Parts: sequence; structure tokens; C-alpha cells
Amino acid sequence: MPAPAKKTSTKNEPVATAAGRSDRLDARVLETLVGYNARRAWLIVSGVFSERMAPYGLKQIDFSVLSLLAHNPGATSRQLCTTLDILPPNLVSLVATLDSRGLIERRPHPHDGRAVGLHLTSAGDALVREAEQAVVQLEADASAKLTARERGTLIKLLQKIYL
Repeated sequence: MPAPAKKTSTKNEPVATAAGRSDRLDARVLETLVGYNARRAWLIVSGVFSERMAPYGLKQIDFSVLSLLAHNPGATSRQLCTTLDILPPNLVSLVATLDSRGLIERRPHPHDGRAVGLHLTSAGDALVREAEQAVVQLEADASAKLTARERGTLIKLLQKIYL
């Protein structure tokens, strides 16, 4: 008996293969979920990010901290934790690593004698400026299927969820 022919599929329909199996599972329910779609998009962007940031030795959290310090010199650890929604113990080791790489330095906070402000070193500033340009390009590449307007709308909609 001949193998069934491949059937043409719309986006959400499984595609039958010659053996009668479907390569694409029915994910219609999952594809209606914000979290599922956000995670799938994040996997694509995150993969490109990891690949392109490897030459800089930066992970996403490293880049985020350095970028925040580039635009907010003297920010405190507490401010970074609040902005990035991370726990203080996790930031302590990250700051120590960035400091040991010569990318940041600690200075007394000008208004709070108990706090320490974090600043980029000249090496940190040069690295983050170059990395920010690379991230802008990788985001454009990763979201190339979107128009500029769609991309802006997507960002605003995602921010409505977490801001």
C-alpha cells in the first residue's frame, strides 16, 4: 500500500509525513498562551545573544548591569537588584566578577554614607558601548520578520505585563 501523501498545512495544523506521522504537533492551545509565546521568542533572541556576546565574555545579566551602569553612573546594588528583579546575593558575585575583570569600580555614594556607588572603568565603558551596538544589531536580526512598528508594539505590549 502506498504511503500517504504529504498534506499541506496551515500554521497550526500538523503536517503528515510519508510514514503517516506528524513532524509538527498540534500546539494550538499552547500558541494561545502569552507565556509560551514569550518563552519561544526569548529562546530565539537568547540564542543569538549568547552567540554574539561570547566574544565580549558577557551573559545577559552581565550586559544588563553594565548597560545600567553606563546610563546610571553611581547606581547602588539595591537599585540594580530592584531594576533587574534579582536577589542581592546573586548580584554580589556578579559585581565581584565584573570588578575582577576591571570593568567596574566601587566608590563611596555621594549622598548615602552607608552605600557604595558602582561605576564603569574606562575598560568597562568601552566594552559596554561596543556590546550595546552589537545587541542593537542582534535584536534587529532576531526580530527581522517584524516591521519597525510591529517591533515597537511588541515591546510596549510586553512591558505592559511587567512594568
